[in-house]
Amino acid sequence: MTTSHDGSVPHESIKVEPCGAAAPRACEAAPPPPIYAAVDLGTHNCRLLIAEGLGDGEFRVIGSFSRAVRLGEGLATNGRLARNAIDRSIEALAICAERMREAGVKRARAIATEACRRADNGHEFLRRVKDETGLSLESISSGEEARLTLAGCRPLLDPSYEYGLLIDIGGGSTEVTWIGQAPDREPELIGIVSLPFGVVTFAERYGGDRIDPKTFDTMVDVVDAELEAFDDQYSISHQVARAEVQLLGTSGTVTTLAAAHLGLRYYTRSRIDGLEIAFDDMDAVMAQMIDSDWTERSRNRCIGPDRADLVVGGCAILQAIRRRWPVGCLKVADRGIREGLLLAMAAADREMAPGKGACPGE
Repeated sequence: MTTSHDGSVPHESIKVEPCGAAAPRACEAAPPPPIYAAVDLGTHNCRLLIAEGLGDGEFRVIGSFSRAVRLGEGLATNGRLARNAIDRSIEALAICAERMREAGVKRARAIATEACRRADNGHEFLRRVKDETGLSLESISSGEEARLTLAGCRPLLDPSYEYGLLIDIGGGSTEVTWIGQAPDREPELIGIVSLPFGVVTFAERYGGDRIDPKTFDTMVDVVDAELEAFDDQYSISHQVARAEVQLLGTSGTVTTLAAAHLGLRYYTRSRIDGLEIAFDDMDAVMAQMIDSDWTERSRNRCIGPDRADLVVGGCAILQAIRRRWPVGCLKVADRGIREGLLLAMAAADREMAPGKGACPGE
């Protein structure tokens, strides 16, 4: 996948051959590259990526937007999306729609995840989004969410490992995907488990300020109990003991911990995406997060007030995963479902494209 973090893309010199046998004539000019957009509305964030197709299923990111909307605020208690959360989300989605129009987007897909899946008024919310923003927002299953995330993270998988564990710690749920790998084939999705909690639900249940050790251990135990059956079903611990498992994490939790590990003053994606962190180093940065209060965490520019109450719950989820499957190292992915959506759209256009090198009408 080609991205535009530095704004540069290699240029190729293309030689166009004459199309006619009798008299050379120029082929019609190639159409402008397609512009794609992917919107991911989660329990906590609304995020947009806009990309330019490069052919052969590749793309270059040309625009992005992200805003904390907390769509799932209070959902665990009330079973419904709150009015203020809906208003915040629609405001952010309207910005996404406007940026898509400005960019001349040709093909787009907008998806919603756990909050809309669980809310009693989820379908009503989707209709309001359509009416007020023009976006056709889809509520997707946890299985499709995991498959799209896998597609977006695939370049970071190491096929020298027989298996991979992909961890996506969300706001309202946590997806764990068990993957089969080999150097000569595409990664195979073997199994998925969707845990019914994420950083927002844990913050609402256990608090988001200073968390005492007993409460933190309780959170870890809650997560571990949900992992046990999945572990047994696929003998994951056995493969971990054979050193045949790579652990890959994609979420605000793991990228935040990675930024803290590097001591970054400002979040820099190019330094985070693909970073590998040893468990010993992760122990140190997680202890720092757990021992701090909301105010201290909010002062960290890589966390800020929007995530200061969520980090410790994310640490507890990650700690349970590391304790059950001690592979020793975590690879960090600052990519996921939006990239998976963009790749799917680019691949669909590639399949529909006419034969390369032929002039129209031939």
